[in-house]
Amino acid sequence: MWSQYVADNFGLHWVYVLIVEGLGPLLAPRGWRQMVAQLSQQPDNQLRRIGGCLVVAGAVIAYVFAR
Repeated sequence: MWSQYVADNFGLHWVYVLIVEGLGPLLAPRGWRQMVAQLSQQPDNQLRRIGGCLVVAGAVIAYVFAR
């Protein structure tokens, strides 16, 4: 059931990602640029930790909404 839901809505999920990713530069370009500059200065391990937390948070949220 879960895999069928993801397969049926794969394109729609990417649309949501693009919308959310575009909000930062659209609404606060200066702040977004500063955030990206700060992130680019972080060590690789810190970025991996941030990325891992985002992946886990996204998976948990997807699981909750899919129930």
